Amino acid sequence: MKLPIISGLEVIKRLKKAGFIATRQKGSHVRLEKFTIEKTIKITVPLHSEMKKGTLTRIIKEAGLTLEEFEMLKK
Repeated sequence: MKLPIISGLEVIKRLKKAGFIATRQKGSHVRLEKFTIEKTIKITVPLHSEMKKGTLTRIIKEAGLTLEEFEMLKK
């Protein structure tokens, strides 16, 4: 499966569907957190109009999602 070309805002919308909450924003970067039994997952998402592939891959991986799961969140 190929990585989608999406904005930082769209990434945030999808992560919120996965249970993340926005905790703060500094400039053009938004911090999201998700509390699990084992740990707290913290992710910083840049609000760019087009997310770089490496950045998007890292965000998906840090969120504990697969690319398929991330794609399912757009529906």
